[in-house]
Amino acid sequence: MASYIVKRIILMIPTIFAISLVVFLILNFAPGKPGAQMTSGDSAQDATGSKREAYRVFKTQFNLDKPVLFNTYPDLKKEKIRGYLKDIANESGKVPIKNIIKAQDTLEDYGQFAIPALVEIMNTESDKKIRDTAVFTLYQNAPRPLREVYSGRIDEKTKKQNEEIDRENTELKSYKFPVGDGTSAESDKALEAEKLAVIAKWNEWYDGVKGRFTFTAGQKFSILLLDTRFAKYWWNLIHLDFGISHIDKQPVIKKILSKLKYSLSLSVPSVIIAYLISVPLGVFSAVKQNTAYDRYIAIVLFMLYSLPSFFVATLLLMYFSQGGNYFKWFPTGGYQGSNFAQMTTLEQIRDVLWHLVLPLVSLTYASFASLSRYARSGMLEVIRSDYIRTARAKGLSEFVVVVKHAMRNGMIPIVTLLGTILPVVIGGSVVIEYIFGIPGMGLLTITSIFNRDYNVIMGIELIAAFLVLIGILLSDITYAILDPRVSFK
Repeated sequence: MASYIVKRIILMIPTIFAISLVVFLILNFAPGKPGAQMTSGDSAQDATGSKREAYRVFKTQFNLDKPVLFNTYPDLKKEKIRGYLKDIANESGKVPIKNIIKAQDTLEDYGQFAIPALVEIMNTESDKKIRDTAVFTLYQNAPRPLREVYSGRIDEKTKKQNEEIDRENTELKSYKFPVGDGTSAESDKALEAEKLAVIAKWNEWYDGVKGRFTFTAGQKFSILLLDTRFAKYWWNLIHLDFGISHIDKQPVIKKILSKLKYSLSLSVPSVIIAYLISVPLGVFSAVKQNTAYDRYIAIVLFMLYSLPSFFVATLLLMYFSQGGNYFKWFPTGGYQGSNFAQMTTLEQIRDVLWHLVLPLVSLTYASFASLSRYARSGMLEVIRSDYIRTARAKGLSEFVVVVKHAMRNGMIPIVTLLGTILPVVIGGSVVIEYIFGIPGMGLLTITSIFNRDYNVIMGIELIAAFLVLIGILLSDITYAILDPRVSFK
């Protein structure tokens, strides 16, 4: 069995990789983009002002300026860059704002790969407005981002590189075009002379760093595969780093762990209660097959199963919560009372349990029908077996026959479900946590989706996928423990 477990663990690596690729592609190609609200506005000033700069920094921080899977930016053509510059210059005044924003986004994403084309356009373009736009874009794209700003792995070499980058970026900030009023020919002439001086500075800088933008075939191949969002993300995963949240800049794993206790305190009791009630009911129904007891249990359980959890949760709040109209027994929502910090330990435990009563009921009742049916069907197959008839023929009591001999093999279908429990327990319930205001994993998931917090969503999905694979492995191992006939050789 040890070799089987090792093989399964090794197979988890490509499986997790494939799952992460699918989820990553869905998130990155879905409509909309994270941080898009930073550039929202109805005027050209909104499209080109401080909001644009904030959004550009945001994209750089989270690698959103890189291609998703394949990076072909080293082969950018001058004509393509000029087309975007023409849209931004908008000399006709007829270019829609959305096209201007799209052109700005694209040139920002090209980053330093666009610099050779921008320099060429700056030196050869006859249309001065397009030339000026090229210089402005060069001013934005030329500064290099600092390395591993949000990482705890910064070594001395990286610190020195960042210091050098910072010095160069500070110098480049002075290479900015002057702004003139255009009130006279003389002022225009003086302004043009100042612009030419700035262009000369850019040419001098470019001559000194031109080697950065010349790539060999091997470097282009490396950039094609490794300088992408997906490659950067997996490089972090290899170091067990799930990145940071787009919203509050907190580490993803820290956010997930901070919500875990809420979901576990709700999900674990729910699973335990469901099994403690459903399995005995299923066994009893199997023993009393086709009797009135069997039919009544099935009717009641399937009636409960047919009621949506959000509907039952709303009814419970209406009838049994302090904000309802009838029995004001339980809190309306939340995980703990407002005076929780002033309570003793026992009072805090009681307060949390009292807050979880209604959510537990809403989360648990629907699973009774499915679990009891699995237990019933598993038991029905076993109690018809020859060895069960032999046990009864020996004079053993029905209780011993059912509990000691039948249940061990009859519970194998239930073991199958164990493989899906781990992600459910960790993932929480989106609907129940939302209705009752419990700040667990479910609420974090739905909030991250609304805010397009890709790193948090990816972290949650990868953890869930890993738990599914672990759960399936545990199910297989449990098979072998329950049934000696099962072998993994």
